[in-house]
Amino acid sequence: MHILGNGFLARSLQPLADRHPDTVVLAAGVSWASCVSEEEFARERAMLADTARRCADTGRRLLFFSTSSAGLYGPLDRPAREDGPATPSTAYGAHKLAQEELLRASGADHLILRLSHLVGPGQPEHQLLPTLVRHLREGAVQVHRGATRDLIAVEDVIRVIDRLLGLGLRSGTVNVASGTAVPVMEIVDHLRLRLNGSARVDQVDAGPIHPHTVSVAKLHRLLPGADTPGAGPDYFRGVLDAYTATVPV
Repeated sequence: MHILGNGFLARSLQPLADRHPDTVVLAAGVSWASCVSEEEFARERAMLADTARRCADTGRRLLFFSTSSAGLYGPLDRPAREDGPATPSTAYGAHKLAQEELLRASGADHLILRLSHLVGPGQPEHQLLPTLVRHLREGAVQVHRGATRDLIAVEDVIRVIDRLLGLGLRSGTVNVASGTAVPVMEIVDHLRLRLNGSARVDQVDAGPIHPHTVSVAKLHRLLPGADTPGAGPDYFRGVLDAYTATVPV
């Protein structure tokens, strides 16, 4: 595969660099879920449009990473499905949905993967796990009451990508997540235990928070049994344990 980008996900994909030669992977662009910069969004739009055009011309498949967060799906009273409604609640979510639509209209063979919160060594410092670890070590962390996150190990995502590309999927969209909405307070408590910390944790109200669960039914149909991540309620604890084992003391 031809990997475009040099960030966390692009580096994690390097073990697959010699596989799937028919595929171009766009692993570059906006990585801040809180981003509201039209300049950043425009830069990624141009990159995607150019890459999709070249893939259409050469007959190669384009792998594009979107998000399975509530920012894209919006408030739902049921697990978020790929074929269900998407009413973005953030600028980042609206941008990712527009990127998906641009790609579908481009004429290029493609696969869109809507990722949940990736966890692994070397991830950007502004993302959830590095931020929580940093604040816990500084002695205090603030958590939005009722907030949840779907965590998935980056090595599991890479394995899933390899298997999905091997199926020859084209022109599809798949959620890649654990399927479990973990309360952020549980994540903080487990991190504090693993790091032997005694940091103060303050829960604050941040307005209405709608529970958000990602449907992984399609992923499980495509990759049944042990080939899918997140099997069992303790999956997120294993993800956190593996992550903290890589954090310098």
